Amino acid sequence: MRKTDANIVVLTGAGISKESGIDTFRDKGGIWTQVSIEDVATPEAFQRDPERVLAFYDERRKQLASKDVKPNAAHRALVTLEKEWPGSVMVVTQNIDDLHDRAGQKNLLHMHGELLKARCLKCKRVHSWKGDIHVDAICPSCRQPSRLRPHIVWFGEVPLYMDQIQKALTDCGIFISVGTSGAVYPAAGFVQYARTHAGAHTVELNLEASAGSSLFDEHHHGSATEIVPTYVETLLGDGPRP
Repeated sequence: MRKTDANIVVLTGAGISKESGIDTFRDKGGIWTQVSIEDVATPEAFQRDPERVLAFYDERRKQLASKDVKPNAAHRALVTLEKEWPGSVMVVTQNIDDLHDRAGQKNLLHMHGELLKARCLKCKRVHSWKGDIHVDAICPSCRQPSRLRPHIVWFGEVPLYMDQIQKALTDCGIFISVGTSGAVYPAAGFVQYARTHAGAHTVELNLEASAGSSLFDEHHHGSATEIVPTYVETLLGDGPRP
């Protein structure tokens, strides 16, 4: 019997946004080959040199604001899946861009934070923030200066929404990984969790085999804008493969 009403969890990574013009982090020539993680993506880096860290994310924000950067066919296909699938569809993204949001995804969790938000270190409030974050910026809530940081989960910090993600993985019948390297934990462990705790059918949609490729029941390799819409059509037309 095919699980045509099974709950679906979709994990997305940098590969789904690459074709929209967003730089990846771990690919050959990616961001982490050009700048050190320790210099821009840890709490210690922010304490040591906040101006450098803020400038790094200001550049990422400017790239995201480019008129050429927009949701692609893979983002739109996941929105279609959410709207038309009989069961629940949750998208958990490692990406800090807003392309899933712009495409219209509703049941969406940004586990690594959001580039277009800032968080106050004093009052902990999170605010929409589309411009640069200056080192002396004032928090709109508590009015304290020099307390804003990007609403990003840095290395050494705990990802957001882990309780909700764990529950969704426990309840899912299908787990789909899109455009991920399989090298960053805890996200890289989601496929094993879904297999062990939910007996989920696991599917990898990626440009090439990921580090955890052997944990997936089904593999489809190619560009996200081709394989994601095709697989969504398969699900909506026939249900998952038994």
